[in-house]
Amino acid sequence: MDLARFFSDIWIARYALMEGVGMTLAISGIAIVLGTLLGIGVALSLVYGGRIQRFFTRIFLEYVRGTPVFVLILACYYLLSGVIQLTPFQAGLIALTVFCSSHVGENLRGALLALPKGQTEAGKAIGLTFRQNFIYVLAPQALRQALPAWINTAAELVKASTLLAVIGVVELMLTTRQIIAIKPRPLEFYFLAGLIYFLICFSIERLGRAVERRVALPS
Repeated sequence: MDLARFFSDIWIARYALMEGVGMTLAISGIAIVLGTLLGIGVALSLVYGGRIQRFFTRIFLEYVRGTPVFVLILACYYLLSGVIQLTPFQAGLIALTVFCSSHVGENLRGALLALPKGQTEAGKAIGLTFRQNFIYVLAPQALRQALPAWINTAAELVKASTLLAVIGVVELMLTTRQIIAIKPRPLEFYFLAGLIYFLICFSIERLGRAVERRVALPS
């Protein structure tokens, strides 16, 4: 391996690589935020919704969790585009958001069910509405319990973003392929891409662990 030539190629392609990394971070970050918000709604529906609401929410959850992310991406791009006009970025964002929401919803559902029933009863006893009880009593405890699983979901979402290349989203993986088409060094550039993904996921994991320690209850 000619390292000097490889580093020279990296320098030449630096702007394309930075744009690819930026797209990966942008679409993953937005999907994590939107997926978390939607996942909270899914969890509330499963735990506190009516029978019919829980039934259809469970169908949604099982379908999404049982469907490969690749299929979700293709479905959002080709099926939804037949109904509304979507760019590759928008279709990919919808697919990743739905994927994230299913995992967050299931994890948060388990965390809510694990809370002692006395928490809800205590809130009612002091006159809190359901909304107030959830925001100030139940949600902080449930989110604290669901945080480790949320960290894993965030890292999985970054890795799943590599599949968006198939619909033309110019994220890091597609950018790497385009660079390899010009600079035929597949082993080196794929290794570089893998290293970048590792650093992103490792940073998420470290940041999440730091937050987890900060919000942990004193023993």
